[in-house]
Amino acid sequence: MYTENKLVASTDLGGGVTRKVLSYSENLMTVELHFKKGSIGAKHSHPHEQIGYLVSGSLIYQEEGCEDKVLHTGDTYYVKPNAVHGVEALEDTVLLDIFTPMRRDFVE
Repeated sequence: MYTENKLVASTDLGGGVTRKVLSYSENLMTVELHFKKGSIGAKHSHPHEQIGYLVSGSLIYQEEGCEDKVLHTGDTYYVKPNAVHGVEALEDTVLLDIFTPMRRDFVE
């Protein structure tokens, strides 16, 4: 199975953030996010494991109980289940998030 990115519709999440749900199965999901400079990925939590990869740009990664960290193109982060986390874009940024299991709330 494959996904042609150009054929996937973006969902406008407001505040300068858009999301594209790319390939997924019951156990794994890839999601592309675009953040305009200054936009916020509000702090939240979920029961999924998550890895984020910065395709381009830079952001501040925030996780409850941890020091904020500035991340740049090529950097990654891991989010354990139920950890409260969020981001703030320091410039226009493209982020690839990988979840296990898949985020059913993103496709329903």
